[in-house]
Amino acid sequence: MPVAIITGASKGLGRALAEALAARGWDLVLDARTRGPLDEAAGAVSAYGTRVSAVPGDVTDAGHRAELVAAAEKLGGIDLLVNNASALGAEPLVRLERLPLEGFRRALEVNVVAALGLVQEALPLLRTSEAGTVIAVSSDAAAEAYETWGGYGASKAALDHLAAVLGEEEPGLRVWAVDPGDMATDLYAAAVPDDGDPRPAPASVVPAFLRLLDERPASGRYAAPALLEGQR
Repeated sequence: MPVAIITGASKGLGRALAEALAARGWDLVLDARTRGPLDEAAGAVSAYGTRVSAVPGDVTDAGHRAELVAAAEKLGGIDLLVNNASALGAEPLVRLERLPLEGFRRALEVNVVAALGLVQEALPLLRTSEAGTVIAVSSDAAAEAYETWGGYGASKAALDHLAAVLGEEEPGLRVWAVDPGDMATDLYAAAVPDDGDPRPAPASVVPAFLRLLDERPASGRYAAPALLEGQR
């Protein structure tokens, strides 16, 4: 069976994507920082009958990234790596003049440096897969200027560029940066706690990711809302 590593998989989009892949027969390695929620998510996902390995830890830790890849190798390899774990830089978000530099460094470490580190760790196995794929979960804040979203958006813009270059350097892989669009997640609630407007559940955008996996278009940046409407 195909094998995927998904970071930030204890809730939100990561968990929804894990459940959808498990329903299709994928074996999974799931990451999150907190063991309890991760174990609960892994138990729910394993109900689909596939093998699920829960590996708690911080993606900024090189040893933890090595553990994720080792767990995937035990399941047979790596066909898909989803860099979904994210940090905001400040909770709630603030204007750049007030953005804590330590928080910004944390966002860069989680969203960019750790993502690249995990790609580097996984590349030998991804290259041996007939359908090796990397998904970088991006944001519209990477391409649009929204007040208070500067630090987070800058980190996601950097992630987008790494994904674009990786796609050029690894023509045997598919490398997609995917903007999932607005979602009702804990991350968004922490970013803008006063925003009470309804937003789609993460599971509602998962079909866009599945479409990419089914159709395997060229490496590049894709927006989930457009994929759901049948357009790039």
